[in-house]
Amino acid sequence: MRTIKNFKQARKALSQFISPYPTVRYSLERMIELMNYLGNPQDKLRVIHVAGTSGKTSTSYYAASLLKEAGYKVGLTISPHVDEVNERAQINLMALPEKEYCKELSQFLNIVKVSGLHASYFEVLMAFAYWLFVKNKVDYAVIEVGLGGLLDGTNVIERSDKVCIITDISLDHVEILGDTLDKIAFQKAGIIKNRNAVFSYRQAKMITDVIVNKCRDMGADLHLIESASQTDDHSLSLFQQRNFYLASQAISYVLMRDYGKTIAKSVEDRALAINIPARMEMAMYHNKQLILDGSHNDQKIGALVDAIKNKFPSSSITILVSFGANKQSSVQASLRLLRTLGSKIIITRFDKGQDDVRASIEPEELAVYAKEVGFKTIIVEPKPLRAFKLLVADKADIGLVAGSFYLLNHFRPIVL
Repeated sequence: MRTIKNFKQARKALSQFISPYPTVRYSLERMIELMNYLGNPQDKLRVIHVAGTSGKTSTSYYAASLLKEAGYKVGLTISPHVDEVNERAQINLMALPEKEYCKELSQFLNIVKVSGLHASYFEVLMAFAYWLFVKNKVDYAVIEVGLGGLLDGTNVIERSDKVCIITDISLDHVEILGDTLDKIAFQKAGIIKNRNAVFSYRQAKMITDVIVNKCRDMGADLHLIESASQTDDHSLSLFQQRNFYLASQAISYVLMRDYGKTIAKSVEDRALAINIPARMEMAMYHNKQLILDGSHNDQKIGALVDAIKNKFPSSSITILVSFGANKQSSVQASLRLLRTLGSKIIITRFDKGQDDVRASIEPEELAVYAKEVGFKTIIVEPKPLRAFKLLVADKADIGLVAGSFYLLNHFRPIVL
């Protein structure tokens, strides 16, 4: 039996499941086989399942935070992780400590090895989360979809008491999910199973129609929310207020259904105080105000830009970016939005991945796009840490890092 003793060994053990190629097989077959072998732990859990294009990680954190502050033991799994892999297996919003995580992962990977089944990196970690949450006897599990919904590795829960949250939908991962909003909405709505409760904002008609029709077909109970109610916490950006309100509506339903309880104002206030990694995360570093955000498509970038303008209306801003090669279709729109924050941009690259190998758009190519959308000062520095030093040394009031979680992997452990 192989024993994993630290995160370095955990990363090495998990690397065998990372595909050296971009995702080409989008199917549930392997995941279903693996979950059957494990005894289908996912169906022993009360699940809040979160899909969408933008806001699903924040909404997942808020849902878990509300449940925790209401006094329940909650499991949370998100992807990708920002700093370390144990973020994908949280109990009461705490990633398992290194020693405990490695011990549990050792046991689980040996079970997978004995099974003789082949699975992807995401599938293994998702199955591990379900297995771990049952082992820890959580009251609820908040599960963030990885990609899409219908054929996503999380979508193996058949319980009718599952609650689905579908956040804002836009064009993303078009090479896999489809090149129109209704096709993408169809994939996202694929998490809706028989008699589930479903929470979503009213969105563009073609998106809402897909969700309405899916709920009708599955006999699901749709709670269509017209607009967000603003919180008293004015430090929260508008898009995070939107995410929090959606989560609070779903969790209010869950607690009333299961316990006949409402969410107290004090619970909401405590839940709002959670820090969500890499979502408009602010830090001081060498006397420099930094904003770290994993936004990587134009919808997310647009929400980020609006939030920054609202919070820092008169500050000068220099931007450090890199975008994944799979974001080619939205990168010009994203850069055009970022240009409204400032005229200086530093462009770098990354070449790493988690669920599969991810490459960034080459900095020189990104520089051409940046010039086209009107950036006046464009600095190309392929080495991420050198690019970061340039940002910190810049005279602007604020340094913004955005474009990919894989870019933030380089800096966030240094800054925080």
